[in-house]
Amino acid sequence: MEAASESPIRKWLGRCVGVATVGAAAVLLVVVIQETARHPRTDDANVRANFIEIVAEVSGRLVELPVKDNALVKKGSLLFAIDSRPYEYTLRQALSDQADLEQRIIDEGRKIAAQNSAVEAARATLAQSATGIRTAVSSVDVTKATVSRAQAAATAARAQLSLATNNLNRIEPLLEKQYVTVEQVDTARTALRVAQGNFDESEAALAQAQAQQAQAEFRRREADSQTAASQARLDQSVHAIDRIETLISERPAKAAKVDSARLDLERCRVLSPFDAYVTNMNISEGAYAHPGGAMFTLVDTRAWWVVANYREAELKGIHRGGHVEVYLMEHPDRKFSGVVESIGYAVFPEDGKVSSGLPDIEKTLNWVHLSSRFPVRVRVEHPDPSLFRIGASAVTVAR
Repeated sequence: MEAASESPIRKWLGRCVGVATVGAAAVLLVVVIQETARHPRTDDANVRANFIEIVAEVSGRLVELPVKDNALVKKGSLLFAIDSRPYEYTLRQALSDQADLEQRIIDEGRKIAAQNSAVEAARATLAQSATGIRTAVSSVDVTKATVSRAQAAATAARAQLSLATNNLNRIEPLLEKQYVTVEQVDTARTALRVAQGNFDESEAALAQAQAQQAQAEFRRREADSQTAASQARLDQSVHAIDRIETLISERPAKAAKVDSARLDLERCRVLSPFDAYVTNMNISEGAYAHPGGAMFTLVDTRAWWVVANYREAELKGIHRGGHVEVYLMEHPDRKFSGVVESIGYAVFPEDGKVSSGLPDIEKTLNWVHLSSRFPVRVRVEHPDPSLFRIGASAVTVAR
C-alpha cells in the first residue's frame, strides 16, 4: 500500500520537475535571444591588417639581407641592400658634369666680357672714324672754295695777259713808223711780262688748290673706308658675342641628373617604414634584384582590425564608435577591446543579374530566405602583435 501511494507522488514530482525544467529552458532561451538581440555576436570574423610588398626600385646584386621570414623588424631597420658601386659612379659623373657646366659658364662669362670690351672699342673707333669723315668733308669744302677762288684769279690773269699781249702786238708795228716811242713799247712789253707772271702764278695757285682738293677728297674717301672698316669690326664684334643663356638653360637638366643619381643611390638601401612582420620571403643574399620585383611582404603591426560579418537584422544594434569585444580562435581566453570604425553598405547580391540594362529577377519562390551579411570593420584597441595574424578567425560581441 505504501509503495502504491508513493508512486503517484513521484509521478507528480517528476511532472513538476519536467515542467520547471522546460519553463527554465524557455526562460533561458528568451533571455539568450534578448541578450543576442541587444549584443549581436558572430563567429564569422577574421583578422585584418595593412601590408605592403617590398620591391626593389633599382637593379643590382643583393649584398645585404639581414631580415628573416616571419621575423619582427623595427622601423628604420635595414631590410636589404643592393650593390651601390655603379650608382656611386653615376652620381660622381653627374656631379662632375654639373661642375664642368658651372666652370664653362664662368669661362663663357669672362669671354663675353672680353668680347663686350672689344665691341666698346669698335664703337669708339667708329665714332672716331665718323669724326674723321666730318673733318674730311669740311676740308673738301674748304679746298673747293679755294679752287673756285684760284680759278677766278686764273681767269682774271688770263684776261690781263690777253690784254697785255694785244697791246704789245698793236703798238710794236707802230714803232717802225715812229707813231709810238720806244718807251711806250717797253712799257707794253713790261706789262706783258707782268701779266704773264701773274697768269703763271694764278695757274700754279689753281693747280695747288686742285691738288689740295684732290688730297682732301682722298682723305674723305680714306675716312669713309675707315668708317666702313670700323662698322664691319663692330658688327663682327657684336656677332662674335656668345650667348651664355644656352649654357644656363642646361642647369636644370644637370641638376635633375644629379638628383636622380643621388635618389638611385639612396634606393640601394631599403629601410623598414614601420614596425612589421616579414612574410612571404623567398629570396636570399646574392640574388639579382630587378626594379618592381617583389622581395617579400611587410605586415604593419601598428594597427589591427577585425572584419565581422553580421546579419542584416543585427545591424540595428551596431553603431559606429560602439564598443566590441574581440576573441581570437587561437586564444579564446584573451579578450580584446575594439571600436566599430565602419559598417559596410554593399555586398554583391546573389540574384542581382542585369540583362539589357534591366534587373533580371528569377520567377521562383523560396520558402526560406537567408539573411544577408554585411561586413563591420572593428579596430582593435591595444592589440598584442604577437597574437594577431592576418586571416585568423575571431569572434566579436557588440556591446
